[in-house]
Amino acid sequence: MTKQRLHLFDTTLRDGQQTQGVQFSTPEKIQIAQLLDQIGLDYIEGGWPGANPTDSEFFENPPKTRATMTAFGMTKRAGRSAENDDVLAAVLNANTPAVCLVGKTHDFHVKTALGISLDENLDNIAASFKHIVANSREAIFDAEHFFDGYKSNPDYALKAIHAAFDAGCRWIALCDTNGGTLPSEISATVKAVIKSGIPGENLGIHTHNDTDNAVAGSLAAIDAGARQIQGTLNGLGERCGNANLTSLIPTLLLKEPYKSQYETGIDPENLPLLTRASRKLDDILNRVPNRSAPYVGASAFAHKAGLHASAILKDPTTYEHIDPSVVGNTRIIPMSNQAGQSNLRKRLAEMGLKDIDKSALPRILDRIKEAEDKGYSYDTAQASFELLACDELGLIPNFFEVKRYKVTVERRKNKYNKMVSLSEAMVVVKVGGEKMLSVSESHDEHGSDRGPVNALSKALAKDLGPYSKILEDMHLVDFKVRITQGGTEAVTRVIIDSADSAGRRWATVGVSPNIVDASFEALLDAINWKLIQEGAKA
Repeated sequence: MTKQRLHLFDTTLRDGQQTQGVQFSTPEKIQIAQLLDQIGLDYIEGGWPGANPTDSEFFENPPKTRATMTAFGMTKRAGRSAENDDVLAAVLNANTPAVCLVGKTHDFHVKTALGISLDENLDNIAASFKHIVANSREAIFDAEHFFDGYKSNPDYALKAIHAAFDAGCRWIALCDTNGGTLPSEISATVKAVIKSGIPGENLGIHTHNDTDNAVAGSLAAIDAGARQIQGTLNGLGERCGNANLTSLIPTLLLKEPYKSQYETGIDPENLPLLTRASRKLDDILNRVPNRSAPYVGASAFAHKAGLHASAILKDPTTYEHIDPSVVGNTRIIPMSNQAGQSNLRKRLAEMGLKDIDKSALPRILDRIKEAEDKGYSYDTAQASFELLACDELGLIPNFFEVKRYKVTVERRKNKYNKMVSLSEAMVVVKVGGEKMLSVSESHDEHGSDRGPVNALSKALAKDLGPYSKILEDMHLVDFKVRITQGGTEAVTRVIIDSADSAGRRWATVGVSPNIVDASFEALLDAINWKLIQEGAKA
């Protein structure tokens, strides 16, 4: 059977930028575009030229991509011709092979938001796309509020998209702009659109996740005949986000009936790039990754229960719907005081420790239980567990020894007579028989204080002799604090997430009545784990 072609359209750089708290710089947009192109997306929507300086700068020198670079804009405004509309001119001047224009298809929005007649809106849509096509661009119509418009006035919603299609528009992307349309409604509406005379090979779907159905709605549209799917990496987007391509892509390539009935422009060998791309985007945005994200989340293939771990050891398919390595992820057997020897054997085997003295297993479990009684948690701090196990087995190299450290936090007035904080850390370490003292202040490029833990991290990594070079690409990406006991004997648990340029992420834990001591313990574990992974010699 000949497979039908699905076209994947990424709008991370445009619609994804509508996410609250997200603002890409031009270099970041270029970096993300290159990331998307490596995965194999068909279209990359780079932004709205002329709408803001960042998007305009991006299109002045866009990255060269295999994917079709697309500029976004809107249909011409009333009262002027398409040739004299400055918004359309800015989009065309971006010189992209494809242009995507958003236009109204809901009669309510035409009357209320635009304040024009329904016929005038149809004329604006047709004139805009005739102009785009006349300039030899592939035309895409984002039919805004289409599903709500179809419910309200199906005849007019269909007239609006036919106006674009009849003007030569290649793709009609049906948009669930408010995100409230359920998959069954999407399916029925797409079928009605095809019945009206617009072929499925010219239809796209653009869903939002306000009912947590964006991915399901996109799949429903494909089942009904749509052949272009719009979405974003990690589901970025306004309000609750857009359809998540990191979920859609592996579903389309790995799950039936999509695997056997359809093909995309993505080489299955590129699927392992997904997890790294997902985490790289979070890293660029300084966001904490969603551990529970399907396919790419750190917990997507985590098996905590002893029964599960025992079965996984015999056959991973007992509790996994795919092999995690297919999407670039890894299996995790979390260690906790609920762990049994099946979990532990599996976890040690994954660390490369297969032929070990079986008498060590109960000792390691005892240490885990004793530590967790004191407030430690290895459920998410897998790197600290690995160090604990290696220590019990006598496999931890002695890279360096911390002799002492000191942290100060000072509040003082700056030259503008404003109170500001300044954190400073001093660390004395012994490396290879030689004592080294490092001092570091904690501040960003704007001079804002980043806190005592950041100061400690910078001071510790500043001068570790032969190890400093190895640690240059290591950085902290998340810092969590929890008080595990109340009252005057409160114990603080700190979990630090670290990452490096190789795409690795690891978590470490520290516990102490003193938050700085707990943080420093977790930080030391993070550094030691990194050095071991890099094969450093003591």
